[in-house]
Amino acid sequence: MEKIKVLIPTDFTVQAEFAYILVNNLSKMTNMEIHFLHVMNLPETITMDLNGAISTCGEIDKNYIESLVEIAKRKLNQLQDLYGEDKHIHLQIGKTNNTIIDFAEKNKFDLIAMGTKGAWGLKEKISGTETQLVARKSSVPVLSLMCDRSNLELKNILLVHQFDEEIKQDLVLLNKIISDFKPNVHFLQLAKEKSEETIKNDMNTFAKAHKITDFKAHILHDKDVENGVIHFNQMNNMDIVCIGTHGKGGFFHSSATEKLINHMFKPIISFQIN
Repeated sequence: MEKIKVLIPTDFTVQAEFAYILVNNLSKMTNMEIHFLHVMNLPETITMDLNGAISTCGEIDKNYIESLVEIAKRKLNQLQDLYGEDKHIHLQIGKTNNTIIDFAEKNKFDLIAMGTKGAWGLKEKISGTETQLVARKSSVPVLSLMCDRSNLELKNILLVHQFDEEIKQDLVLLNKIISDFKPNVHFLQLAKEKSEETIKNDMNTFAKAHKITDFKAHILHDKDVENGVIHFNQMNNMDIVCIGTHGKGGFFHSSATEKLINHMFKPIISFQIN
């Protein structure tokens, strides 16, 4: 069976633990290869080569940095001792979200799983969360969650999409989840100017193009995507929500996907829309 290669960025907090618990739970139903990555967010003048040797600009105490690296390595080794030798561990130095994305893309991961504390108000507008920023820029799908989902059973999965988009999307991960877990698949689109009949026809065309053979169609009338998804979930209790992003979030552009990552307590898989 082909493995799903999963990267779990960890800062050794409970949020990263939540991500591992969910991934480990899912791995009981499908073959997964789990990797932990810790990124040390240090100045650009500090580098670490492939052998782990540290270089600095000279103004920063090299011995101090080496001691921080050793502490991080010990914590990673403790994760491996706790969860098993089959779990892979990695240490990188760099800007957190960029390093996570680069590492995941270069090493051909299928999924990045990240816990998040969420963000609201001014914090969300100014800085957001690392998870939100990774989801915005990563070509690798991102699974995000805010709380413990150790009891999750993947019975209902929701795909939120604008189903009239003609470009075929990269849904390899979603197709594998559907194949392995056999959940009930739900399509959701917010009605705007199109009729419900037209939207359902778009959904059927989309499903056929992406080899999704069985799904339930849902159309909501709500003021925006974020509220529509939250209200739909309150009524239907989905297990995981899948939603695409155009990667255009930021201070002057509001992204429904990033809002859901910051506000919704259900696990969310976000993916780049081509």
